[in-house]
Amino acid sequence: MHDLATTAMHQSHCDVRARVVTAKTLILGQTLTFADDPFKVPVAEAAIHEPRGGVLIEDGLIAAVGPADDLQHAHPDAIVTDMGSRLLTAGFVDSHAHYPQTAIIASWGKRLVDWLNTYTFPEEARFSDADYARETAERYLDLTLMNGTTTVCSFCTIHPESVEAFFVEARKRGLRAMAGKTCMDQNAPEDLRDTVQSSHDDSKRLLERWHGVDRLGYAITPRFSPTSTPEQLEALGALWAEHPECVMQTHLSEQTDEVEWALSLHPEARDYLETYEMHGLVGEGALFGHAIHLTERERARIAETGASVVHCPTSNTFIGSGLFDLTGLAACGMRIALATDTGGGSSFSMLRTMAAAYEIAQLRGAALHPAQLYWLATAGSARAMRLDGKIGTLAPGLEADLIALDLASTAAIAQRASRAEDFWETLFPTIMMGDDRAVAQVWVAGRTTR
Repeated sequence: MHDLATTAMHQSHCDVRARVVTAKTLILGQTLTFADDPFKVPVAEAAIHEPRGGVLIEDGLIAAVGPADDLQHAHPDAIVTDMGSRLLTAGFVDSHAHYPQTAIIASWGKRLVDWLNTYTFPEEARFSDADYARETAERYLDLTLMNGTTTVCSFCTIHPESVEAFFVEARKRGLRAMAGKTCMDQNAPEDLRDTVQSSHDDSKRLLERWHGVDRLGYAITPRFSPTSTPEQLEALGALWAEHPECVMQTHLSEQTDEVEWALSLHPEARDYLETYEMHGLVGEGALFGHAIHLTERERARIAETGASVVHCPTSNTFIGSGLFDLTGLAACGMRIALATDTGGGSSFSMLRTMAAAYEIAQLRGAALHPAQLYWLATAGSARAMRLDGKIGTLAPGLEADLIALDLASTAAIAQRASRAEDFWETLFPTIMMGDDRAVAQVWVAGRTTR
């Protein structure tokens, strides 16, 4: 841990700034931007598609977005990168992931607790080794960038080394990213337990070291209430109260037997949410992964407090957790994000995640519009993470994290897109069948990653 921390803290701020493009760069292609939430207003008001548009980047920020001819005329000195017919959008935002589970993604399993005991906990125990943590963080961030994800919020392990490794590697790449030390002091293997005191002190030290450094943010991270005593939850709630600028991430109501387990451990709680609420862990900036089996009180309380729920569709189907009520929760005003939940989720791709979200909604009787899916994977997730003033769409003043999508990246996609009658019908096959081959280019803070 010392080596990682020393390396990280001796990197000057100039190292990261040097990676940012300082000259004016004009990227041309189709553009897709979001002016509003397509779950709340008609798609035509929420989303803006420009068939031949451009994004002007200066000093790592978006300086202008608009028709290509207008931008070229107004900025003749800009360096032009013409992506042809490729679609320029904000980079994907993955709001719930477990980077330490990279190596065990797509492992055969049964129910959640079985999967944790068989695969997750043995793998997470390896992260006391700083070198192993660094190698995994490198691999994970390279895989996510390859898939067009430019921002991620990740759980680490109980080991401070795992947090140091993630932040060092994210900083090297100039990423906007969030992560936190996972805290567990009960119902976990002995080598993966911390204590009330150590969980608070380690989290506070890591928060003070990393939060706000370049583009990094700390996430206070109790794994879920079954693996934390009330005393640990209380300590982490107190830490969040001291640092409300941070997000708090955890799990909620993923499986029915998990809900029963949580309530048996906290008999004083009316429902699963209250196991967090009574310890100060519900409010704006709270990210509750899964949230499939919610009571009416939980739905109302989450919406009232401004907390967010994170839809993890590939994970929910892979582990057999249930069908998330996306349209119902959106209708009651809840903030909703989208995430891969790797490695419980079976893909690093937010395109595959959007496809799974569409399929689950269909099983619940709702056909999501492509704009709604894409908004969840970009602007919606950014809003849930309280980053909507920084990333999530293409708008002047936001950070220049963007991707170029090839909407004919495979023969199967190309033949379907060729028959499309409008833009959304062209985009939808890439959402449903696309993968890393569709990601033609990625820019992080205005700098290409390939």
